[in-house]
Amino acid sequence: MTELEKLIKTVADGLKLMAQGVEKLAEKVDDIGKSMSEENSNAKPKRKAPAKPKKKAVKPAAMKSATAADTVLGVIKRHKNGVDTATIMEKTGYERKKVSNIVFKLKKQGKVKSEKKGVYVKV
Repeated sequence: MTELEKLIKTVADGLKLMAQGVEKLAEKVDDIGKSMSEENSNAKPKRKAPAKPKKKAVKPAAMKSATAADTVLGVIKRHKNGVDTATIMEKTGYERKKVSNIVFKLKKQGKVKSEKKGVYVKV
């Protein structure tokens, strides 16, 4: 036999031994799996608690917190002749950017209109 044939035979024998070892491991895993399933089948099945109907959390009108838009709209409503951005910022404590964004949204919704630049009135 040539040297190459000897190496191939050695590798083939090694692969056969590994395959046998893998088969033994697979059998052991199957045995363990069967014994675990038998233990579980002998155990009493757990009862599930009866399903409780889910209650929707309903907030009464008095408990609802006002949104930032509601707050700004409230300030605008209190001033019949209109209110400027600086006053809205003073009354609400919001920054200029937040006030202008809220006023923009209120104008788009048709709840507020501009009297003149920077002065807003409830529609």
